[in-house]
Amino acid sequence: MAESDFHWREIIVPAYGPSILFGLGKGAVLPIIALTAIDLNASHAVSGFIVALVGLGSLINNMPAAHITARLGERLALVGASVFSMLGLLLCILARGPTLLGVGVFMLGMSTSVFYLARQTYLIDVVPVRLRARAFSMLGGTERIGLFAGPFGAAAIMHFMGLDGAYWLAIVALAAAGMLSFAIPDSRVAAPQRTTADGRPAPRTGGTDMISLARRHRHVLLTLGMGVMLIGALRASRQVAVPLWAEYIGLSPAATAVVFGLISGIDMLVFYPAGKIMDEHGRLWVALPCTLLLGLSFVSIPMTASLLPFVLISAVMGFGNGIGSGIVMTLGADASPAEGRTQFLGLWRLISDIGTSSGPVLLAGITAAASLAAGIGIIGLSGFVAAAIFWRHLPHGKPAPGKPAPDKAAPAGPVSNRSAPRDGPDSEDQQP
Repeated sequence: MAESDFHWREIIVPAYGPSILFGLGKGAVLPIIALTAIDLNASHAVSGFIVALVGLGSLINNMPAAHITARLGERLALVGASVFSMLGLLLCILARGPTLLGVGVFMLGMSTSVFYLARQTYLIDVVPVRLRARAFSMLGGTERIGLFAGPFGAAAIMHFMGLDGAYWLAIVALAAAGMLSFAIPDSRVAAPQRTTADGRPAPRTGGTDMISLARRHRHVLLTLGMGVMLIGALRASRQVAVPLWAEYIGLSPAATAVVFGLISGIDMLVFYPAGKIMDEHGRLWVALPCTLLLGLSFVSIPMTASLLPFVLISAVMGFGNGIGSGIVMTLGADASPAEGRTQFLGLWRLISDIGTSSGPVLLAGITAAASLAAGIGIIGLSGFVAAAIFWRHLPHGKPAPGKPAPDKAAPAGPVSNRSAPRDGPDSEDQQP
């Protein structure tokens, strides 16, 4: 798409409508999965494992999701993810034991990887490079809005229908997301169709295999990829660290819920400014404060012993996380090649999800071996490591308008903080 032909109003519904509906559905069920497991006579340990199956399903399915999206296109991938997740939620409703509930939750996690990968690919295709970070920040923001609103909607319906009400709300939201996705055009419909030697349409495979792709782009995956993995670990760990420390200093469950609400509220308020800063000043201007503030808030939490300091530090944590809205997707889009882009984004999500899955486990392990304060503090140090990685491997200056800025640390490859892919039908040659 030529930059002069782009208008935000044309992509608001196709890009962000399904995202907010999917977030609403996930937000409705995430708080009650453990309660459902306990209601089915699962132990607390088994209940926790079932909740973790959401992230595990997303982690395991990242590579298959990349192939599905590359072959079918974003529209059909979104529709398929919606239907598959609805089937998983129906299994949760029909479950009479923890096993079937776990299968349904795992299916929801698998759908999540397809959904987010398809949304990321769609925005890369349709949004000009100079607006890319804003597009991904708003994508992260709409997801946060859905996740924030979902529990409130579920609470209202569960008043009449019990725990099943949350799952039915999620099914309705995901059905709406699927229908909306089906009604919008695929971003690549108008692109020239590649053909084989005998004139038949060539399959949309992305043009490469995962191993060779990872080998060619190992520098960015081992540098910036490590940075986004640490961001994932910090973000996941805060959902464990905050309630555990709140309980440690004697806060009531109600006060802990209010603190969580404060973090979520601040998180949602700053997603658009974050994208604007990245587009106008460079990715480092957001990557650095995001990781530094998250790291600083983590190492400061063990120094609090009462409500007010804890709330202030939690607010800093919410701001640090919110200012980084879209940073992982933006850096992945910048680094992705035109050939094999969807597979590369699958690798990128896999790296990020490894951090998301391992962060709480590492926190639990350090807490068991030493103390809760030590665990939270050591996790916080990873924020400073991530900041050092971004300082070293992201450009410091503002790129020229419409031009990709090369990674100052990499001799080759499409890594940059505002780069477009170097070739392909949707790359820099279409920018003015």
